[in-house]
Amino acid sequence: MPEDSRPLTETVYYVLLSLVEPRHGYGIMQFVRAMTEGRVVLGAGTLYGALSTLQEKGWIEPVGGGTGERKKEYQVTAKGRGVLIVEVGRLERLIRDGNAVLEGGAS
Repeated sequence: MPEDSRPLTETVYYVLLSLVEPRHGYGIMQFVRAMTEGRVVLGAGTLYGALSTLQEKGWIEPVGGGTGERKKEYQVTAKGRGVLIVEVGRLERLIRDGNAVLEGGAS
């Protein structure tokens, strides 16, 4: 199975979603907390570890980078967006299959 088609962890999924628009670390934490209504709360260590891994994979990249900026912002790359699209499709299939079974439409 290609690396980009493996299921994403919840943390990676929400970090990638948050970076469809450029954000810095604290902005990512706020976005994820708000989107999940407080169900997912990212700690700084978890977040910065994820950012490092995602950058190594080429799924996100820093933006801006002027020397006067205090907070580093990141955004999803085209490759990262593709990973998100694959994951959303996978999740939609899971929901569809689960609903089919629960509604008695699958055997």
